[in-house]
Amino acid sequence: MKPDTSRWHDSDAYDFFDTLPVEGLAWECLRRHESYQRYYRKLVRTGQESVAFSPDAQRRWGLRFPSAARSVGARTRGALVSPG
Repeated sequence: MKPDTSRWHDSDAYDFFDTLPVEGLAWECLRRHESYQRYYRKLVRTGQESVAFSPDAQRRWGLRFPSAARSVGARTRGALVSPG
């Protein structure tokens, strides 16, 4: 799970960041988080790495908004922003 840091000083190694969607960028940051790495290793050790995260775990790692989305502004028609 540890990222390859051998080319950390080479800016070419990060060119792919420019083309990542927001989910991809979020994943690249999350997978480098030491607490998340420990959490994931525990999941692997217990054979739970393919089980869906609990709602608490989803909130802890920023995988879900803290509350339901709601409309903002006078002319909006759909939910755009989480009020939390």
